[in-house]
Amino acid sequence: MNFVLVTKDQAIIDAAKNAYGTHYGLKVFETWAPALENLQGVDLMFVDILATLTEAGRIEGYEAFAAAKMAHETAGPVPLVVIAAPSDYEMDAMVGWPGFIFAMVRRPVTEKLFRQASGWV
Repeated sequence: MNFVLVTKDQAIIDAAKNAYGTHYGLKVFETWAPALENLQGVDLMFVDILATLTEAGRIEGYEAFAAAKMAHETAGPVPLVVIAAPSDYEMDAMVGWPGFIFAMVRRPVTEKLFRQASGWV
């Protein structure tokens, strides 16, 4: 199985690396644009919503990511797991599109969650 993770949070990166080790393919990106170009053969994509924001607390960056993913020939069909913002993080809005998100998970994202997610696909 192959996974892509988009985040700038080192704790999330460490949890994914510990969960998937050498048994699975894991590619980590700090931004979403290069990740979309590396989804060939990927089974599941994890995106930290905070890594999509171009301005703190403003949803426009996430909307740009979503539009680009949906329009992308390879990335479009890859199931997406969104890592939610911390519960005390204020965002101006939240948007959604039917069938766009496979799952949304809350923080803290642990090694256990990544191991469980490998069974989702």
